[in-house]
Amino acid sequence: MEFKDKVVLITGASSGMGRSAAQAFARQGAKLVLGARRRAEGETLVEQIRAQGGNAVFAPTDVTREADVDALVQLALSHHGRLDVAYNNAGIEGRSAEFAEQDSDNYDLVMNTNVRGVFWAMKHEIRAMLQSGGGAIVNNASVGSEVGFPNLAPYIASKHAVMGLTRTAALEYVQRGIRVNAVNPGMIDTPMQDRVWGGDAQARTTFTQQLPAGRSGSADEVTEAVLFLASPRASFVTGTGLLIDGGYVAR
Repeated sequence: MEFKDKVVLITGASSGMGRSAAQAFARQGAKLVLGARRRAEGETLVEQIRAQGGNAVFAPTDVTREADVDALVQLALSHHGRLDVAYNNAGIEGRSAEFAEQDSDNYDLVMNTNVRGVFWAMKHEIRAMLQSGGGAIVNNASVGSEVGFPNLAPYIASKHAVMGLTRTAALEYVQRGIRVNAVNPGMIDTPMQDRVWGGDAQARTTFTQQLPAGRSGSADEVTEAVLFLASPRASFVTGTGLLIDGGYVAR
C-alpha cells in the first residue's frame, strides 16, 4: 500500500500502459483521477476499480486541448484537495511513412498529442503540486527518445521532445519538491504496438526475436518502473529516462 491515500492522475488511462498503471496504483491504495479520450473504456475501468474497493473518477480528456487537461487537474483538486503523482501516458504513434512522404496533418497530430499534451499536463500538474509541497511526475516517452526508427519521424521527434521537457522541468522544480522523470518503453505488447506493425505478424516476430531479451515486454513491466519513479524509493532520481526495452539500446 505504498500509495495509500495518494492522489494519482493518469492520462491515456483507458487502455495499454495507462490502464495497467491505473489498476496497479488502485491496488496500492491510491485515489485515482483518470483521463482518456475514450469515455466508455474509461468509465468501465472506473467501475472495475470501484468494484474491487478502489477509489477512482474519470473525465473524458483530449490532451491536445489545454482546457481538458486543466479540467482533469482541477478534478483532482476538487475531489481530493491535492495532487501527489501524475503519469502522463497519453500518446499516439501516427502514420508510418518514409520521411519525404510525411505530411503536415500527421506531423501536427503527433506533435500536438505527444508534446503539447505532455507540456499542458506538466504545466497544470506542477501548479497543483506546488500548492501542497511537491510530488512526482512520470512522463511516458519511448525508446524512441534515445534512438531513431525508420518511417516514424514525427513520433521519434515527439519523444525526443518529451525527454527535453522532462529534463528541463526536473531542473526547475527539484528544489521545490517535485521530481520529474520518464519511462522509455521499447517493444511492449499494447494496442499501439499492434497498430505500428499493421498486422505484419512475421515482421513483428522477427524484430522481437532480434531483441537481446528475445521477447517483447508487457504493460505491467512498464508499470513497475512507473511505480518506482513515482514512489519515495526514487527520492534522489529526477530528470532521467528509464529504459524498459529488453536491451534494445544497449546492443
